[in-house]
Amino acid sequence: MLTNSQTPTIIKESSDILPGINAQARVSQFMQNLQDEITQGLEKLDGLGKFQEDSWQRPEGGGGRSRVLRDGAIFEQAGVNFSEVWGDHLPSSILAQRPEATGHGFYATGTSLVLHPRNPYVPTVHLNYRYFEAGPVWWFGGGADLTPYYPFAEDAQHFHNTFKQACDQHHPEYYPVFKRWCDEYFYLKHRDETRGVGGLFLDYQDGQGAIYRGPDPNGEAAVYSNQVGELPSRSWEDIFALVQDCAGAFLPAYVPIAERRQGMEYGDRQRNFQLYRRGRYVEFNLVYDRGTIFGLQTNGRTESILMSLPPLVRWEYGYKPEPNSPEAELYETFLKPQDWTNWKPIQE
Repeated sequence: MLTNSQTPTIIKESSDILPGINAQARVSQFMQNLQDEITQGLEKLDGLGKFQEDSWQRPEGGGGRSRVLRDGAIFEQAGVNFSEVWGDHLPSSILAQRPEATGHGFYATGTSLVLHPRNPYVPTVHLNYRYFEAGPVWWFGGGADLTPYYPFAEDAQHFHNTFKQACDQHHPEYYPVFKRWCDEYFYLKHRDETRGVGGLFLDYQDGQGAIYRGPDPNGEAAVYSNQVGELPSRSWEDIFALVQDCAGAFLPAYVPIAERRQGMEYGDRQRNFQLYRRGRYVEFNLVYDRGTIFGLQTNGRTESILMSLPPLVRWEYGYKPEPNSPEAELYETFLKPQDWTNWKPIQE
């Protein structure tokens, strides 16, 4: 039985709501341009490393471009992928959420990235924006989230405020819902902790009904979205513009943080803790991440799908941070959802 947040919406037969005949080509070009823009910006930030590109083809239809930077001045490994695939039917991971797409061929395109800096004071970061069509059904999804190891509240505030400003151009209630949705999605149930300090997450956005379209009808994102109520119908162009602005906010959100932290000195303690916490990233991506699951279920390129995993990682049995340490502060404050946009420093 579908929950209210999963109930399919009936798309009105309107040229404003349905994708145009060139929708796929427009989104595909945008996603490729986004990959170009971000890789150029990251090469400038790193100052040493260069992205190497692999193009690949999918036998069932489509392909992509994988770009990876290794052993740079800032990034130990950075991957930025573009993909565009199509086929006869969607995988079970998608149909579980959008059963009305059953029986239709599909088209999907998107750009995703994961950046693993070497310096433990520079946070790992993830971005993904995607577009699906399946018969008369279409939607946009994606977002970005920050995973610090030695976090700074002002960095989390800057990251969130940058994306809030992008969302607010389109609707004042987008950011409050997408932020809560991000805290919900990037959550390791088996560890009872969030992956990092969050950011934005949105999915199944087709301009109809309530903002939240996720699986948990009792979570904070659903509760807040229900209080907002259903928004007036928004067109395909409206949702595409939202995604463009959110995607364009990535470099302004992340680059100042990396620039501010990359020169900080660190030792073996900080490096070992970073490698230990990277294990959480591996756990999330292999157990919960829908992009990873979708890629594997649709016979995507395995090397490209798993480029999100860090090049070095460690696990430690029964690790407990020392009380009153920076590592303990990460667990006690930063791995719990916070209202980062309204954060204010403690006055001494």
